[in-house]
Amino acid sequence: MDMNGLGIVKRNIVRADKAAVEKLARFGVATIHEAMGRVGLMKPYMRPVYTGAQLCGTAVTVLLQPGDNWMMHVAAEQLQPGDVVVAACTTDNTDGFFGDLLATSFQARGAKGLVIDGGCRDVKELQEMGFPVFSRAISAKGTIKATLGSVNISVVCAGTAVNPGDVVIADADGVVVVPAAIAQQVADVAEKRESFEAEKRAKLAAGVLGLDMYNMRGPLEKAGLRYID
Repeated sequence: MDMNGLGIVKRNIVRADKAAVEKLARFGVATIHEAMGRVGLMKPYMRPVYTGAQLCGTAVTVLLQPGDNWMMHVAAEQLQPGDVVVAACTTDNTDGFFGDLLATSFQARGAKGLVIDGGCRDVKELQEMGFPVFSRAISAKGTIKATLGSVNISVVCAGTAVNPGDVVIADADGVVVVPAAIAQQVADVAEKRESFEAEKRAKLAAGVLGLDMYNMRGPLEKAGLRYID
């Protein structure tokens, strides 16, 4: 069944460079998003299912049908250590596509976590396992296994295009996707940003005001800001 690219599993995908992925893992989502020119961020409804969840890895993509998690089982076979499953759905759906059993299977394959534009359940167990999941919803509602989707095709997950092998980073601030081709470049820019921020943080901690550090007083005055005593 190859209508609309459904019913396909791509087995050979090119993953982002390992060293670049490892370097990106050192930085937060906000820093990476800025380093990339403020693109690649998933919609802010994507949240960690438990506090402290974070992940960084290469995308194995899944296109699901609403209320059907069949393709998650198909995706499990394609996982390699360091991968993150990124699951999109053909239409808005918040059913519980994923729980502790699939997590056990994914973890056994070396997966770093899951990002799903849908629902997830068994949150307590996932936290105990240390398997990070970022989802659109938490829902105890189960799913069936009846309709074909696809694995390792280009998907749009929570408003962001994801290609198999791209780098996916997620933390308390959200989820960002770095295209494989620019992973190293973005990691290098993120590193520079981080060191600049450390300098700024030290100044602000010493009591220097942003008004002075960023030379804002002149422009504010020019814009018409008046102080009244």
